Amino acid sequence: MAGLYTGSHGRHEDDGVVQTHANATLKSKTCNICGDEIDLKENGEMFVACHVCGFPVCQPCYDYERAEGQQSCPQCHTRYKRHKGCRRVEGDEDDAEDDFEEEFQLKNPTHQPSEHNVNGDYSHHESHINGGAIPSVAGSVTGKDFDGEKEAYTPEEWKERVEKWKTRQEKRGLVTKPEDGGNDQDDDDYFRVAEARQPLWRKVPIPSRLISPYRIVIVIRLVILCFFFHFRILTPAYDAFPLWLISVICEIWFGVSWILDQFPKWLPITRETYLDRLALRFEREGEPSKLLPVDFFVSSVDPLKEPPIITANTVLSILSVDYPVEKVSCYVSDDGASMLLFDALAETAEFARRWVPFCKKYSIEPRAPEFYFSEKIDYLKDKVQPTFVKDRRAMKREYEEFKVRINALVSKAQKKPEEGWVMQDGTPWPGNNTRDHPGMIQVYLGAEGALDIEGKELPRLVYVSREKRPGYQHHKKAGAMNALIRVSAVLTNAPFMLNLDCDHYVNNSKAVREAMCFLMDPQVGKKLCYVQFPQRFDGIDRHDRYANRNVVFFDINMKGLDGIQGPVYVGTGCVFNRQALYGYDPPASEKRAKMTCDCWPKWCCCCCGGSRKPKSKKKGLKALLGLGGLYSKKKKMMGKQYTRKASGPAFDLEEIEEGFEGYDDLEKSSLMSQKNFEKRFGMSPVFIASTLMEEGGRPEGSSPTALIKEAIHVISCGYEEKTEWGKELGWIYGSITEDILTGFKMHCRGWRSVYCTPKRAAFKGSAPINLSDRLHQVLRWALGSVEIFLSRHCPLWYGYGGKLKWLERLAYINTIVYPFTSIALVAYCTLPAVCLLTGKFIVPTLNNLASIWFIALFMSIIATGVLELRWSGVSIEDWWRNEQFWVIGGVSAHLFAVFQGLLKVLAGVDTNFTVTSKTADDSEFGELYLFKWTTLLIPPTTLIIINIVGVVAGISGAINNGYGSWGPLFGKLFFAFWVIVHLYPFLKGLMGRQNRTPTIVVLWSILLASIFSLVWVRIDPFLPKQTGPILKQCGVDC
Repeated sequence: MAGLYTGSHGRHEDDGVVQTHANATLKSKTCNICGDEIDLKENGEMFVACHVCGFPVCQPCYDYERAEGQQSCPQCHTRYKRHKGCRRVEGDEDDAEDDFEEEFQLKNPTHQPSEHNVNGDYSHHESHINGGAIPSVAGSVTGKDFDGEKEAYTPEEWKERVEKWKTRQEKRGLVTKPEDGGNDQDDDDYFRVAEARQPLWRKVPIPSRLISPYRIVIVIRLVILCFFFHFRILTPAYDAFPLWLISVICEIWFGVSWILDQFPKWLPITRETYLDRLALRFEREGEPSKLLPVDFFVSSVDPLKEPPIITANTVLSILSVDYPVEKVSCYVSDDGASMLLFDALAETAEFARRWVPFCKKYSIEPRAPEFYFSEKIDYLKDKVQPTFVKDRRAMKREYEEFKVRINALVSKAQKKPEEGWVMQDGTPWPGNNTRDHPGMIQVYLGAEGALDIEGKELPRLVYVSREKRPGYQHHKKAGAMNALIRVSAVLTNAPFMLNLDCDHYVNNSKAVREAMCFLMDPQVGKKLCYVQFPQRFDGIDRHDRYANRNVVFFDINMKGLDGIQGPVYVGTGCVFNRQALYGYDPPASEKRAKMTCDCWPKWCCCCCGGSRKPKSKKKGLKALLGLGGLYSKKKKMMGKQYTRKASGPAFDLEEIEEGFEGYDDLEKSSLMSQKNFEKRFGMSPVFIASTLMEEGGRPEGSSPTALIKEAIHVISCGYEEKTEWGKELGWIYGSITEDILTGFKMHCRGWRSVYCTPKRAAFKGSAPINLSDRLHQVLRWALGSVEIFLSRHCPLWYGYGGKLKWLERLAYINTIVYPFTSIALVAYCTLPAVCLLTGKFIVPTLNNLASIWFIALFMSIIATGVLELRWSGVSIEDWWRNEQFWVIGGVSAHLFAVFQGLLKVLAGVDTNFTVTSKTADDSEFGELYLFKWTTLLIPPTTLIIINIVGVVAGISGAINNGYGSWGPLFGKLFFAFWVIVHLYPFLKGLMGRQNRTPTIVVLWSILLASIFSLVWVRIDPFLPKQTGPILKQCGVDC
């Protein structure tokens, strides 16, 4: 596995003379691509293809890689330099070494025949080779029989080389020999198999020319920061000592916060997937698809606040993904037990019978009808079927009718009947009391007879509403997601799960395949807990006034974490490994044998560092249950036995125990330990059996009715009592931001995660573009971080005995301490106004050396930002919006989150902030100008007013006191304008459309301005302050 990451940060991309020679590091005389011995050059030295890492490659493979491959070293990805006597290829014009005499001494300057050429796609991709000899990397093997002295071959010589290659590959078992002899078609099959064995993804490090200056500036900025703090601490402002002390404390906190945020971005990477190789490996023509199943989770709470038409679009985009239909299941969690959503899903299932075949027939994107039909693009582009226009018009008409039916359901649900809702068959709706109702499951699609209009099978669609009773803690979204884990395990038990919010639809129908390139990778897939996709949003204003897109976080911070141990889980758009959510540890890596020399055979213990113990090949219980690798992980169960409450399971543990009398004591003890699983997973033998199936699947011989009954049992409100659900299993309880906590626990166990950024955004959702709604969203996130900080799962002290990497820990610490920066930020934003009103300043008179440190600090901050934008591709506008909203959110939502979190955790007081709204305009982005008064607006409004008052007072004082007072004023004015400029989007949000200031803001402004005016008059700064007795002229001439 390590070889996959080797050379990520040590690439040499500068053209010129390479300084390091790798002959000394070449320990093996065997080519790691083709397996042949590496010949000596004419001067007697061993041939070295790459002078950077010394990766052993023979000259024929080197020549082929330069002519037909990616022209770079498979290990460090440095571009191959042209050796003397080798043919020049495209891109060699900058090489320093020329050899014109031998360049034209070619036996045959033509290329090999096209029918024997390697798959052209491979020439555009790099491959990762795991350090040692990996024969599966076959895309570059076809050139291994090139003679070192020849540069091209005749067709007869080339055919002979290909036949030798086939024979060698057959001996290694990589390809099978055809019975009817070889022909051109067989050659294509061989090359197709070779291509399928290539890596499914590759890691693309940031180029050295971009990342190296960035790292250098970070180190320089850290050094400057140390000298700056040395000056600030040792040079106090005695005339304004309290202001100086506050400013120094705030600056030190800002410095620590910068370190926590900056250093996890030290190793940014991007990743690239190969969907064609995935299809070649797991979807061979004429064979059943070997792609593993995926369960989709969609969570919803209140369909009146989360419109059913949006949820329906999310479900439709899931049902029409580009993935085998029998391997897709969609579970919709209704935590509000709403009959509106129940009926809306019934309508959605009926419409899906027409929508899904339309999407797959014409390969449209996106596959959410609301967003597909609203796209302002040429929908005829790349559509050559003559029936497309007709079918599209018919489908759009049917979708409009579908929307009418959904809107009719919404209108009907506005007023609840006194006797409660009644279903179509006349029975009362079980969820009339949303806080006291039984568990409900309804399977809409996926059962027998649920086919589309073309007679093809449709993915499974399941409605789930967990049981709720008074007196039980239901844990909000985290509890609902854990219920979906158990239901899906009983009904379908796919090894992977993808969770989406109800307002996030699948924008890229191949998104699941993108994730499978990582999760089904034979080397790293078993060690991945999840694959996280970035969040992208629709309906945001062009300037993104309140940084709703979070571009800096998703395109900079997350790529940095991907180079360490993986990105954090952000709550949606994530594909999970089910085994990781079950609390298991990742499979342990086998340590490679340490080789001391290459002169002894592999069986020699002296060189290999010891022999391996043979693994037991008993099948017994595992074979009978069909659970390959049943006890491959640590599954120690802790706790006491307890009895079930409420309904019983549909299966008994004794049913699983039947027929195992003939096995040895070890397997009997393993079987009896199944009972201990109840203490961990709960009282459901079917669910317990599903946890042991690493590749998913349902128990053989189980009837659908029995499975539904068992699924109802696992979503009962008392099922999680005295178990480890929410503590060690599933989504972790204890914070309203359960996503951060869940990902943190998995990383502490040693799991890795991957950040996947396909060219077409995988998922898109909606974000609040209104100022008040945006602040409340940020308040919720910050409150969750404060709860984690005050819990036992705080990254400052939790998980030090685990496998969490230090830079990853810094990133998690930053995610839970950032709300506390608001205290320092509010104090720091208040200082400019205080300095302007009192005439004092936090910095004494600067000498030349001190001025240099101030200038150097500002220059390093600017340089860091510019270089960060350069390697990440983020626009300067997005970066600046992020900086502005960091201040806006810091002085409002984050500040309230700190105090609310302290009250909630320490005093048990749960405070809620209510929001009242006015009617929004119907025009585009009308919600952007909607004003909703909330207490979160008070702190930033106050800061803006006092800084504006301070600026006016400072300028008035300078005008009154003459030319000499302007010099000290500039530093204070710069300080105040820094605050005002960062809060400008907030001020714009208060003004509303066309600068119409709401009355409440006017009243607050007048009130606060009056208070400061009275204080200003009381201070009376324009009159000279006199000390001692007041002397007056007596009029007597003395």
